[in-house]
Amino acid sequence: MGNVEFRAQWEDVANGVKATFDEHGYVVLRGFLSSDEVAEARRELDRYIADVIPNIPVDCVFYEDKDDLATLKQLPNMQDHDAYFENMLRGDTRFYRLAELLVDGVVGRNLQLLRKPPAVGLPTPPHQDGYYYMVQPVEGLTMWLGLDVADEENGGLRYVNGSHKLGLRPHSRTQTLGFSQGITDYGNAYDLEHEQMYTAEPGDLLVHHALTVHRADGNKSVDRPRAALGFVYLWDQVEENAEGLAAYREQLAADWLKQGKI
Repeated sequence: MGNVEFRAQWEDVANGVKATFDEHGYVVLRGFLSSDEVAEARRELDRYIADVIPNIPVDCVFYEDKDDLATLKQLPNMQDHDAYFENMLRGDTRFYRLAELLVDGVVGRNLQLLRKPPAVGLPTPPHQDGYYYMVQPVEGLTMWLGLDVADEENGGLRYVNGSHKLGLRPHSRTQTLGFSQGITDYGNAYDLEHEQMYTAEPGDLLVHHALTVHRADGNKSVDRPRAALGFVYLWDQVEENAEGLAAYREQLAADWLKQGKI
């Protein structure tokens, strides 16, 4: 299926990264952040959890069980509540420059914590991020930055190679917090033949197109969280169904509150 992994800094292999992303729908950049940079991001995340969470709306903090703080699951739109993460998404950073390389003309829309707590972290259902965005055309990307080791035990990622070329698939509601829509016809011959599983080390960056079909395993470990930061960049010419998106998010928040997730 061809190589999708790069171990040099992306600046040194920019043309190869772009070609790989266009062909496969995703690219894997090993060691995108150094160990010191990962440590800084983790310190800032700890600060956000301690100092920012108490002062933001409840629908900006998701838990598997809101009575157990150790089951923290997701922190969407961190850029709206903290200058460090706003700059991380939208400043003149390697993340933004990479997004510009892959999709010419982008706007940073969301930076979020994606976490699978030990034992209770559920599998992420197969989906396409573009289904959630309610934009036309579906043009953009998501970056997944590992903060912990991600492997077959605690939540490795799985991409369907080339699926971004096949359009938007049908989705329906799931019971998975933070991933409320899943592909209804997942598991056809193309999916099974082309799916690839990837592990990640802290500092590795996995980038996929908004139409790339992907999923992740659950966290079956007893003591190993799997945390990552997710960056969403959309093409700056997309047209958004703002009214439909607002209504959808309002309904989701009501459902999660009822379920005791927020």
